[in-house]
Amino acid sequence: MGSERFRWHPAARIVTAEGVSDGSAATARPVIAPRPPAEALCQAMSAAAAGLAFRIGGGGEPPQPGDCLETLTSGSSGIPRRIRRTQASWIASFEVNVRLFGLGPGRRVGIPGQLVQSLALYGAIETLHLGGELHPLDGLRPDHQAQAIRTKGIDMLYASPVQLRLIAEAGISLPSLRLVLCGGARLDPATRDLVATVAPGANLCEFYGAAEASFITLSDADTPTESVGRAYPGTEIDILDGEIWVQSPYLFQGYAGDPGPARWRDGWLSVGEFGRLEDGYLYLHGRAGRMVTVADQNVFPEAVESFLLSLPGVTRAAALARPDPRRGHVIEAFVTGGDTDAVLSACRNQLGPLAAPRRIHRIADWPLLPSGKTDLAALERALP
Repeated sequence: MGSERFRWHPAARIVTAEGVSDGSAATARPVIAPRPPAEALCQAMSAAAAGLAFRIGGGGEPPQPGDCLETLTSGSSGIPRRIRRTQASWIASFEVNVRLFGLGPGRRVGIPGQLVQSLALYGAIETLHLGGELHPLDGLRPDHQAQAIRTKGIDMLYASPVQLRLIAEAGISLPSLRLVLCGGARLDPATRDLVATVAPGANLCEFYGAAEASFITLSDADTPTESVGRAYPGTEIDILDGEIWVQSPYLFQGYAGDPGPARWRDGWLSVGEFGRLEDGYLYLHGRAGRMVTVADQNVFPEAVESFLLSLPGVTRAAALARPDPRRGHVIEAFVTGGDTDAVLSACRNQLGPLAAPRRIHRIADWPLLPSGKTDLAALERALP
């Protein structure tokens, strides 16, 4: 392919309830409203064709000129940051995904997330660049998203675990679905089992990445349960003092506006995530920004969340640190599903008295960000 800019493939179409768009007669804009999604994408692709940088959603100054785009971080623990990257950094992985997954003309791709979400925007632009048929599902209820997947014959999804869970919980059979690329958070076993029930013909591929780094690892059927997979093609991974560093053609240029957690070292990038490599498989421990000390023991809330999601009946989980005068911090958890007493008992047995949550909280409506990730700030405010 060799293109350094996004291009609208002649076979590409956007299909919505309002009709079919082929990208013609769209106005190029540097800052684009995320809805309606078809109009936003047509404007974004027109900007790319005109050699303009663009951003969908987000505040701040318009993007600086060049063959670039700006995306947004998830904002799970604060205000989303603006990420600046070249269009070529995404195009490089488009070409890899053609080889890995057979993307291109004939694919019908569903995108349940909002275009302000990096994963949703990536999947949408990749589909248009490679000549697929794009079905934006943002704005529909999850059961209506499931119905659209079925009636439109959608065979591929780009989705976060929460988005997948909500679609699968509708209980609608999805026989056309053949490929699901899932990212943005760890995929829990219960959601994986639900997807297998409603879409038994789908290959569910989980990947680990970040808005700053794009794809880092990719899982397959041989990946150990607790691992996030092996290095994505073209990506190198190094562990230095427990911190994950990556080098690839897919890395961002920098933050546009407020600085963020990512750091550079001789061409290698870290987003502040800690983990380990075993037999080529990457295992995550958590982010430095969330790590806390409980009675002189380092605790990663993400590790607690991962264990909670492995327990019977637990479908959502978040672990938060609360200051404590005796221990420095204590961990408290929010969950949906599962038996509270059994969950607490399992945590104490497996995680020990320090890392185990002191209390389990339940809330009626789980707070989500546009990225599909848990709104940790909202849960902090909900702590009694």
